[in-house]
Amino acid sequence: MTDHHEHKHPGVRVDIHQHVATLTLDDEKRRNAMTPALGDALLDAVALVRKDKAVRAVVLTGAGEAFSGGGDLAMLEKLREGSFMHARDFMLGFYRRYLSVAEIEVPTIAAVRGAAIGAGLCVALACDLCVFDEDAKLAVNFVQLGLHPGMGSTYLLPRRAGAQRAAELLFTGRRFDGREAVSMGLGLEALAADRVLARAQELAAKIAANAPLAVAGVKEALGVDRVALQRALEHEAFRQAESYASRDLGEGLAAAASRKTPSFEGR
Repeated sequence: MTDHHEHKHPGVRVDIHQHVATLTLDDEKRRNAMTPALGDALLDAVALVRKDKAVRAVVLTGAGEAFSGGGDLAMLEKLREGSFMHARDFMLGFYRRYLSVAEIEVPTIAAVRGAAIGAGLCVALACDLCVFDEDAKLAVNFVQLGLHPGMGSTYLLPRRAGAQRAAELLFTGRRFDGREAVSMGLGLEALAADRVLARAQELAAKIAANAPLAVAGVKEALGVDRVALQRALEHEAFRQAESYASRDLGEGLAAAASRKTPSFEGR
């Protein structure tokens, strides 16, 4: 397969070794930007590992220097052209593709190197454990674009970091690194970038050596509250659909494209 072909049709690599499946978001040229196509590939990869009863733990990572740069900006521009209902339904489907990782019955570990921005960070937080690159570039920067947060961020962040810290991160959209992410409870460990994947796979192997039924029971007990997550996703999709019609999102996207500071008006 040529590089050009891979670029046009991003995939998710699935590698299974001794009861551990490693899923790699594989659109390196675009920093694993979250598109519907990459989401479809992840949905397929998740279905594959859920069917494989030999898999006892899953590691999720990104190819190259980034976990994921977040939602594709061209996709956001396109959504501004459609109706409110289309945007809302599109976003719910978009969330469902990527948050399929939360449906995996065995423990999941995100190995986050480099950037994990916005929706990209949320997908990592939908895993049971996160191992971060200590210098990772992290943010839930939706409001800086003029967009309501999505991808379960309003549920996943307070669940990990507590109400106050989640509010600060979501209200400001500021950057932080892997060390701070761990200090806030968003991750388990922060390590040098070149050790992140190996550590996640080591943890997965330790989990996979334990009794599968017992581990599955623990996962179920500790897992996301599906009703609460769905309620958050429905609220986020509604508010994001409102954002697409706003002048502020146009300003935010234009500012991001030209690397300028946006000037928001509240409409």
